Amino acid sequence: MNVFTNPNQLHVNYGLKIAAGLIAYFLIMKFSGLLNIVELRLLNLFILVGGIYMALKKFQQSHGQHINYFRALITGVATGAIASLVFAAFLFLYVQFLDQGFMQYIIDHEPMGRFLNPYMVSFIVALEGVFSGLLVTFVLINYINTDEPNER
Repeated sequence: MNVFTNPNQLHVNYGLKIAAGLIAYFLIMKFSGLLNIVELRLLNLFILVGGIYMALKKFQQSHGQHINYFRALITGVATGAIASLVFAAFLFLYVQFLDQGFMQYIIDHEPMGRFLNPYMVSFIVALEGVFSGLLVTFVLINYINTDEPNER
């Protein structure tokens, strides 16, 4: 059984799928020349929401339509964290080795750019993604039907 078929590894499965979606979106933006439009990063949130929602629904489906509130919280946050860390690692490799001009663009055009380097950029993206995953999970588990905390 691999990570994509193991029901106990849903957070890894969907985290990697979300990361793949974020990387694909990033590359689409790069090749279409829209990478410097910061506002388009908001669309990353839709990829994150969709992936975490699908992970929670898959968890619920694979556990007899039951999902404990706290287990849902752990699953969603872990899914978002894995996606964010993988995407941050990709971004680090991208700005460090593949497109150093993009890193220079960030340094030149961001308000605190002169203090940034590939490590800080990746860390900020990872931190932002983890907290976005936490917020998205909190909203989604209040939207889907979860069991009471003292059930199952």
